[in-house]
Amino acid sequence: MLTLKAEGRDVKTKPEAIRKTGRIPAVFYGKKEASTPISIRKIDFLKVWDEAGESSVVTLDTDDGIKESLIQDVDIDPITGNPRHADFYVFEKGHKLEVKLPIEFTGISPAVKDLGGTLVKVLHELKIEAMPKDLPHNLEIDVSSLVQFGDQILAKDIPLPEGVELKEYPEEVAVTVAAPREEKEEETVPIDLSAIEVEKKGKEEVAEEAPAEESKEE
Repeated sequence: MLTLKAEGRDVKTKPEAIRKTGRIPAVFYGKKEASTPISIRKIDFLKVWDEAGESSVVTLDTDDGIKESLIQDVDIDPITGNPRHADFYVFEKGHKLEVKLPIEFTGISPAVKDLGGTLVKVLHELKIEAMPKDLPHNLEIDVSSLVQFGDQILAKDIPLPEGVELKEYPEEVAVTVAAPREEKEEETVPIDLSAIEVEKKGKEEVAEEAPAEESKEE
């Protein structure tokens, strides 16, 4: 079980001041839970977040008691990559949750390895529904079954653990293999040497006639 000790947070305290103490500001909320500001030790949060992601149950030990939750959202500093704020969604016990799980692609497609095709990943997340205890961390798709160009794996083909229900459109393409693009050869227009020769002769004739005309005028 993943547990985080949460302390109540004064919203008047600036977030930066909280971060300087080695903690990160956070909040938990739910359908029957009022939005409550808290703070959590950064080092503890990083460990739990790495293991839980956004699909595993995280127990919050708060001043108001134990709260079963999911990490709903994490605000990341674009420069340092460190978490700046976290949202926890407190769910109702005994109710299923609908979440999106990340998809991990495994194996090697023969159509890619042997035929030079391109693996096209259409889905990167899959919407599923399950009881909190049955939520997997992620889902895997083995692409070794993609042998020919155009072969594909649909959402309904992705193996799901027991107790997990697919909420995505079943016929949605998750991954496929596209044939390599054929580079079109540029058409070379043949040079008409006779036209160049005629044009050259024309210029020479004009040059020869010019002095003759000048002498007549004199």
